[in-house]
Amino acid sequence: MTPLGAAERLCPTNRPNDPPQRLPVTADRREESRSMSVPHAAPPVLDRLRVGSAPDSWGVWFPDDDQQVPWQRFLDEVAEAGYEWIELGPYGYLPTDPAVLHDEIARRSLRVSAGTIFTSLHHGPSVWDKTWAHVSEVATLTQAMDAKHLVVIPSFWRDDKTAEEIEPRELTVEQWKHLTTGMERLGKRVRDEFGLDIVVHPHADTHIDTEEHVERFLHATDSGLVNLCLDTGHYAYCGGDSVKLIRTYGERIGYLHLKQVDPDILGDVVAKGTPFGPAVRQGVMCEPPLGVPALPPVLQAAQELDVDLFAIVEQDMYPCPPDQPFPIAERTRRFLRSCGA
Repeated sequence: MTPLGAAERLCPTNRPNDPPQRLPVTADRREESRSMSVPHAAPPVLDRLRVGSAPDSWGVWFPDDDQQVPWQRFLDEVAEAGYEWIELGPYGYLPTDPAVLHDEIARRSLRVSAGTIFTSLHHGPSVWDKTWAHVSEVATLTQAMDAKHLVVIPSFWRDDKTAEEIEPRELTVEQWKHLTTGMERLGKRVRDEFGLDIVVHPHADTHIDTEEHVERFLHATDSGLVNLCLDTGHYAYCGGDSVKLIRTYGERIGYLHLKQVDPDILGDVVAKGTPFGPAVRQGVMCEPPLGVPALPPVLQAAQELDVDLFAIVEQDMYPCPPDQPFPIAERTRRFLRSCGA
């Protein structure tokens, strides 16, 4: 198993009074990592991975925001950059009329891999009706686009902008029970009514983030109803080893987000307890292959599962200049091809 960088053993959710942990990663080491990440021999054929990108890689976090590129430009550029698959992104960013969206993606030779929903199911049955109303909207459009997955992101425990802790970082036993049973209920109903599979996305500043929390979640949920969207960047951000997770819980990996973190910036984020939103504005999520984890071992481990998996590129960049995403997307697609994907 290829060991990952020191940055991946740290989680920016350390308590404020914890001593800061310094990352012994230099610019020279990052350049060495880059050179090691680019295959020199003929790359393996990673034919079980379906590579795509998402509005997130164009700095899109919200349905409507003046700092984001128009949806037409996103579709034009993601196709030109060489991707065939996309996610819907925040509901309402792309057209929500299925006929309109179908025409727009078809004329660019694009297809949809998944929709995305946000949940706070750890609050228990009281939030179910509101959650299902949101899920139904997104699932209806996702199904109409012939996609088969819903990416489920848990709610944040601290405010992205103010760093205020709006909830405790750790769930109670009762809240864990609400979270896990709620996800199973969601998975069953989404499958029964829409024919979609949910894949839960461990995410920084949420209650499913670190290796400990991810494993606890997996052990408490039914693999027939709930599996994971492994985001390699978020998992590294919170100290996880993506290759280890794939090899240990391969049957639970239902979807991939490909992303890297800059270890130097992550070190600053860890030391200062910076929330995820401001950390993104610092550039903590970086262009492959400049960060961690190294993607070739991750891709190879995923290929060895011998199942078809979406591998969707996401580089959180909100907000960013409108001309920034496209060249990064082109370079990233070339890099992934050089890895065999």
